[in-house]
Amino acid sequence: MSTPARKRLMRDFKRLQHGPPAGISGAPQDNNILLWNAVIFGPDDTPWDGGTFKLTLQFTEDYPNKPPTVRFVSRMFHPNIYADGSICLDILQNQGSPIYDVAAILTSIQAC
Repeated sequence: MSTPARKRLMRDFKRLQHGPPAGISGAPQDNNILLWNAVIFGPDDTPWDGGTFKLTLQFTEDYPNKPPTVRFVSRMFHPNIYADGSICLDILQNQGSPIYDVAAILTSIQAC
């Protein structure tokens, strides 16, 4: 069944495959378009430079109107990352918007 959320996620995935922003990658997990694995490489000239950080993104059928639940699988110390791996980032809470695709979400996490 192809819902608006699934169509949008397929479009996001194709964009991410053909022109990924520097230092991020992501793909659906086990052919489940609503559950993704992602990797963010630590930005240059930061304490996370050279690091490789794994995340999961759980989408609902309300995407893109509702942002995904994103958690770091990799343990890390960062003021915006809670012990359970959840992230304090406005676009994942109260500032979510359909203008943010998966690449924009991952890029925002990398920059925080």
